[in-house]
Amino acid sequence: MDERRKVDRVKVSLRVMCESAQATLQGEITDLSVNGCFILADDKVNTGESINLKILQPQSGHLLIRGKVIYQMPEIGFGVLFTSEEDEDRKRLRWIVRAELQRALRR
Repeated sequence: MDERRKVDRVKVSLRVMCESAQATLQGEITDLSVNGCFILADDKVNTGESINLKILQPQSGHLLIRGKVIYQMPEIGFGVLFTSEEDEDRKRLRWIVRAELQRALRR
């Protein structure tokens, strides 16, 4: 089984700013887990490239996290594996995923 699929994933709609070596772009995270996400955005990134993400949260500001592009869907978006090792980043990311999962269950 694919390792990245062993964790809870949740459908979301979170604005994100992505900064790579080549470009800064805006997008929308549509699928999120504690290990990674899928971003709807211009695919001006390359597979294997490291990027910095600024996930914008309406109630609690933003979360800065580092990631690596692991696949692309041309003209749609790209998948990111989170690589940040900071405990606070990971803790906050787990909180966001849990909150979004609970919100999805209430719908």
